[in-house]
Amino acid sequence: MDKKVKNILSYAFWGAVAVVLVYFCLKSVDWGQFWQALETCKWEYIILSMFLGALVFYIRGCRWRMLLLPIDPSTSRLTCFNSYNICMAVNLALPRAGEVVKLGYVVKHSSKDAEGKRLLTFDKALGTLLTERVWDAVTALGLAAVVLVTGWETFGKAFSGNYSLSAVGSKVWWALGGAIVLLAGFLALSWALRNKGGVWGKVWGFIRGIWDGLGTFLHMKNAWLFILHTIVIWVFYWLMTACVVWALRDVEAFRSLTMADAFFIAVIGSISSVVPVPGGFGAYHGVVAGALLSIWNIPIGTGMIFATLAHESQAITQGLCGLASYLHENFFRK
Repeated sequence: MDKKVKNILSYAFWGAVAVVLVYFCLKSVDWGQFWQALETCKWEYIILSMFLGALVFYIRGCRWRMLLLPIDPSTSRLTCFNSYNICMAVNLALPRAGEVVKLGYVVKHSSKDAEGKRLLTFDKALGTLLTERVWDAVTALGLAAVVLVTGWETFGKAFSGNYSLSAVGSKVWWALGGAIVLLAGFLALSWALRNKGGVWGKVWGFIRGIWDGLGTFLHMKNAWLFILHTIVIWVFYWLMTACVVWALRDVEAFRSLTMADAFFIAVIGSISSVVPVPGGFGAYHGVVAGALLSIWNIPIGTGMIFATLAHESQAITQGLCGLASYLHENFFRK
């Protein structure tokens, strides 16, 4: 099957999944209550949340640049910021396609060596992106563990109910183990045939490029600054969620939510990113509304008010930032 056809089918499938998720999330919404909440919403806090979201894009771009500098010292903050913005905007429509665009932009702006070759190649850039994703995943899991250990009586309900690990069937773990074994076998075969040339030589070269990108963290200057960027990013995520809580103070169901509750919602909301639906539509709403129901007994329909404000405000931010960066890259940047 043609690659383009596969991509179209993949996007269509996950787009349909998003539609189904949104349908099931919205069918229990009391629209009268929904519009009343919007009327009493303190929109200045939503605007503040959107501003913080834009700052997060910039900080994430600066953090990614730190991984790229050992490969290409000429990589600019502006390039990383614009590529990140455009990535997020593309992901609103085509899940995971934004990462390809993101890598393409930084490679396009990479400097060349004496032979005219780009210092930053796609495979090396991909390695740095994987490093960033692994770091984010470990950080999110670590924060979730801290939240659960320190507040199990309150937040453990979300995991002992809908999100319990016991709900994951043994077949899934067997499939994961099988995938790891196959990947290890493929890497071993590629290494054994690396000197044969042809396809296997190119495959091993691509794998080495990814490995070089993954290793940039070890060669990065001021690693403590990378960690500091990560801390600031999560503090902003926390504040963005807290802004939505403050904006809905006039809604009875949300008046008792605290800053600690906002932090847990920010952490558990990040879980939805593993579902590759366009822009996280439906997945984020379901995860957050389910957590609000499990922990605070807030009905799904009411929880959807919170999830919709939190998600759609950031989706608008992504679209605006992506549009601004696209216009800058194509019409104003020399």
